[in-house]
Amino acid sequence: MAACIFCKIIKGDIPSFKLFESERVLAFLDIQPLSQGHALVVPKAHGSKLTDVPDDQLEEILPVAKRLAKATGSENYNILQNNGRLAHQEVDHIPKPNQQEGLGIGWPASETNMEKLKTYFNEVKAKM
Repeated sequence: MAACIFCKIIKGDIPSFKLFESERVLAFLDIQPLSQGHALVVPKAHGSKLTDVPDDQLEEILPVAKRLAKATGSENYNILQNNGRLAHQEVDHIPKPNQQEGLGIGWPASETNMEKLKTYFNEVKAKM
């Protein structure tokens, strides 16, 4: 889709720090990370929500997330998959029936230091 930021990243229209890429999956560092190692693992098949993506396009997601956790050396980490605005989906991608029920999270994004991000990217990429 023309307006989808992930589709633009996948096509290379928006530059990214690619940690892993296959025919079906792309993993890259977030440029406004919550912490060092904050990355996204996305299917290349476009879908606004999990239920929109064909099952065969999702098979690599968790194995790649596992490799990423190992490559970053993270002992404690979250793996989130948000669907819908009430579920904190900022980019169209836990049941969240209303504002009071379901997962509530804060997202204190930090400013991007591109030099530090690039150095960290090279360290993690080498381990992938």
